[in-house]
Amino acid sequence: MMSRVTRLSQKGLWPMMKVFLALCVVIAFPPSVSAADPRDRALVERMQQVFVEVAERLKPSVVNVSTTQKVQPSRREIEPFFRGPFREFFGEEFFERFFERRSLGSGVIIDVKGTILTNNHVVEQADEIQVTLVDERTFQAKVIGTDPKTDLAVIRIEGAKDLKPAPLGNSAKIRTGDFVIAIGNPFGLSHTVTVGVISATGRAGMGITAYEDFIQTDASINPGNSGGPLLNIDGQVIGINTAIVASGQGIGFAIPITPAREIMEQLIKEGRITRGWLGVLIQPLTPELARQFGVKAGEGVVVGDVLEGGPAEKAGLTTGDVIQAVGGKPVTDVRGLQRLVAALRPGTQVAVKVNRKGKDATLSATVGQMPTEEATVVTPEPLERHGFAVQDLTPELREKLQVKEGGVLVSSVEPGSPAFRRGLRPGDVILEVDRQPVKSRQDLLAMLQASRPETEMLLLVQRGKSSRFIVIPSTKG
Repeated sequence: MMSRVTRLSQKGLWPMMKVFLALCVVIAFPPSVSAADPRDRALVERMQQVFVEVAERLKPSVVNVSTTQKVQPSRREIEPFFRGPFREFFGEEFFERFFERRSLGSGVIIDVKGTILTNNHVVEQADEIQVTLVDERTFQAKVIGTDPKTDLAVIRIEGAKDLKPAPLGNSAKIRTGDFVIAIGNPFGLSHTVTVGVISATGRAGMGITAYEDFIQTDASINPGNSGGPLLNIDGQVIGINTAIVASGQGIGFAIPITPAREIMEQLIKEGRITRGWLGVLIQPLTPELARQFGVKAGEGVVVGDVLEGGPAEKAGLTTGDVIQAVGGKPVTDVRGLQRLVAALRPGTQVAVKVNRKGKDATLSATVGQMPTEEATVVTPEPLERHGFAVQDLTPELREKLQVKEGGVLVSSVEPGSPAFRRGLRPGDVILEVDRQPVKSRQDLLAMLQASRPETEMLLLVQRGKSSRFIVIPSTKG
């Protein structure tokens, strides 16, 4: 015998099923609409004409970028040729000559002088850059400036006449669902046009560039499209196609044109990019850390360290501050703060809102100039190989976590890393490494520096009121 609940459920489903079936019939056999309906055909033709006109108008603005890089082959690359008749006939010196590596990409003309906007990775380390126009004319190009942090580059060709620059739009006005058109040279197929929509905006955390704020699109983008334009239906450039998800379909990313234009203009004017800098080492405000600091997750980033002599130190920021706003703009994540500060000109006075020990405070900082790429390159700390980060314990954290002395707080653990797989989690307190007590973050770093990559590490960690041992595997290989 059926229960009352079952009968009521079946009785309630039948009316909905009838509606669903009726809708299916209407969709499959519309009562008054046919492909031959002149009104519908006119609508489709007008829609189609938009794409056709944009493609015809903008193709001359898109170029094929071909690069050549001369590289010295490694012994491993030419070793197979050292055996048998190859070695006897050609000799070793023949195979040790410079090899040439070639790559293809795209670019978009932005003025009648021959200035072209493309990706940094398209022209990076190139010894020769050749640009081919839609009418098959070819020119040698020179690099005006590059910005690896956003993967943008500006190049220029000389002596080209009748160039047709592409109009630049406003990426701040784009919406998810808007139609977009991509033009480029995928796999060397010149001036290929694809159509799709904007799938999402503000994509970050992809690991593609240092500063990420990508447009995601399902318009087909393939190798060779890099540096080409993403266009709206008005034929305006709203993005520079940059990357794809290799394992997926219809997942491509473009750099929004509004910030790209600012970088482009600075590269043209100065040949390099000058970015703002506060001089703090920051980390995500994880739910675990948010609870410890008494703030809500997503409402700021944690200052893990303050660089000596930097703008932050002069403004009074300290380790443990939670930066919640800069210049009146809220800060929700690490990359957001990086983009916000980098966009400020050095010398700018800016208000920095922080939460310190549960109380709000506003400090005034003078933005400095970000050190050059060479000055900021550092050797990865040993703990980064294992996929986790730590910070020193403040008196407040010691009291909350009931840690009397020594120890360091695990502030973040990268999902899928060796440490994560072995059970280490944010909020753990590392008390010992290989049975030796840990007194501070620097103490832990020194221990890891002295350890061998091929050996495992035995950690004693405190989690809540109990402690446990965790073995972190070696990082060799």
